[in-house]
Amino acid sequence: MSRPLKPRIAKPRLKWVWRPAKGVWEPQYRITWTDSGKRRERSITLDWEDDPEKLDRLYWQSKAGRHESQAAPARYTWRECIIAWRKDPRIQGRLADSTKRSYRPPMDDIVGKNGDKDMRKTTRPAIRAAHDKLSKTPRKADRALQTGSLLWNYASKKLDWPLGENPFSGIDHFGKQREFLPWPEWMVKALGTAPERVQTAAQLILGTGQRPNAAINMRREHFRGEWMIVRDEKGDDDFEVFCPDRLRKYVDSLPRTGAYVLAKNLTEPAGYDAVEKAFRKWRESLGEEAKKFVLHGLRKLAIIELAEAGATDAQIQAVTGQSAEMVAYYRANANRKELSRAGQELRK
Repeated sequence: MSRPLKPRIAKPRLKWVWRPAKGVWEPQYRITWTDSGKRRERSITLDWEDDPEKLDRLYWQSKAGRHESQAAPARYTWRECIIAWRKDPRIQGRLADSTKRSYRPPMDDIVGKNGDKDMRKTTRPAIRAAHDKLSKTPRKADRALQTGSLLWNYASKKLDWPLGENPFSGIDHFGKQREFLPWPEWMVKALGTAPERVQTAAQLILGTGQRPNAAINMRREHFRGEWMIVRDEKGDDDFEVFCPDRLRKYVDSLPRTGAYVLAKNLTEPAGYDAVEKAFRKWRESLGEEAKKFVLHGLRKLAIIELAEAGATDAQIQAVTGQSAEMVAYYRANANRKELSRAGQELRK
């Protein structure tokens, strides 16, 4: 069987390669240079689709250095950042499985739409426009905003990429964030009837003021005498803060069953999912009134307890890592309680 005739299109750097498996002539643009006295050569395959005009266009793109295969690989891309985040044992080792799953959809979406884009070229107007485009699904929109900010902080602080200021910071989320009710006194007192892992989780959240997942995944080594290491999950950073005496004594009284305070085994934490499941089962035993309270409410109760003890907003923020707005909101709850006490006592 004879080969099809090679097209009569001649250009100085064009060569035709016969591909037996495909039964076609394939045009390639040849690049030559000299390196240490030796002649080097590289070829770019031109996917011309039997169209002479397209071949001509691809040829001149290659000659001008603008063919897609000649483009320098992008640096500091979203894809590269997400791959690094997913492979980082320091990140993955302390996140609950449910948290990892929650980040997968928005990260996959970023890879699909902007995976090969340079993060440094991300602008606030573009972020705002993308956020507004998802206005019909506000929860998804806000999750995308939160994920983008998390990745930016990770790339900047952990990968040392020269990204500059976080463009996601300060962009308003849709609607009001879910309000977590601080636990009432009767429910805190009822903790004595809860499973041990729920009691321990509650003490960690209330004593540290951290988010439940961060508190539940604390290691024994995070407690260092009067001090403890707490986790800012949104900012992706660790801080050393003073450990209250009651929490220090409580942790010291617990049996050592592994590297974590709440241990699944010698090397793994019990994890948020397991603790939260045990909490919900215990909460059911308390009756209908307890259904509206969640583990996160203990973090809010920590703010109120600090405010009632006379701590300033700055001191509360130093302990809990909460925003100034959130501290002010829950401080108002504390102030109202104290004002109501003073007012009611006037009626005696």
